[in-house]
Amino acid sequence: MEETKTENSVIDERLSKVKNKIVVLSGKGGVGKSTFAVNFASSLVQEGFKVGLLDADIHGPSIPTMLGIRDEQAMASDGVISPVNVDGIRVMSIGFLLSGQDDPVIWRGPMKMNIIKQFLQDVDWGELDYLIVDCPPGTGDEPLSVFQLIGDVTGAVIVTTPQEVAASDVRKSVNFCLRLDLDVLGIVENMSGFACPHCGKVTDIFKKGGGKVMADKFHVPYLGSVPIDPSIGISGDEGTPFVTRFGGSPSHQSFGEIVKILNKSDKIKK
Repeated sequence: MEETKTENSVIDERLSKVKNKIVVLSGKGGVGKSTFAVNFASSLVQEGFKVGLLDADIHGPSIPTMLGIRDEQAMASDGVISPVNVDGIRVMSIGFLLSGQDDPVIWRGPMKMNIIKQFLQDVDWGELDYLIVDCPPGTGDEPLSVFQLIGDVTGAVIVTTPQEVAASDVRKSVNFCLRLDLDVLGIVENMSGFACPHCGKVTDIFKKGGGKVMADKFHVPYLGSVPIDPSIGISGDEGTPFVTRFGGSPSHQSFGEIVKILNKSDKIKK
């Protein structure tokens, strides 16, 4: 127990200059959670905030690819790791520590917890308005380790898509937070309609409104929806955040509205 207290105090000291720690969750893969996390972080930077982004997906780190920094490596000096800086975001990922981007990470729970612990206590995050933590899908080792280690978590943003098969799994993420007595800052419905790249009109090609219904059911905020836009996928593959490249589109406006709504929350430290 004494060792745990010591470890937690080191993490607390390392993160003492971070105002808000937000964890991005989803109960199901394929809902665009990492894409949301990258563009959410970039939208915060556009609003003038100091932002860090921690990729806690140990087995499938996609953040370096989406930000065009796959070939970067984290530098360490005197036991302190410097995050990779890109477009105003301080980034840390297991991808920076692998010898090759296609190398698999074959680890059990304790090893994954140890690397997440290292990312929190050894990385020089510095002074931040927001530290965004992108967790892998589900309610397993990684998100549980983040919540246990990070201490004073501001809350979680939960990403879903309109289909019931996704919403059913995402409800588990809401209950995960509630059982751990963690605030749900809001739910985002991703891939909500299709934004035409030519005229900008949004067409509902799937059922819409599942995120809002879920938010109302659990009495948590609904942050908004982000329509499908082919440019989002193109930007991610090319390593440039969509919101920094395609301004003025319906999807870009959606990210801006989500940031505005979130910043009005009484849970956010100004």
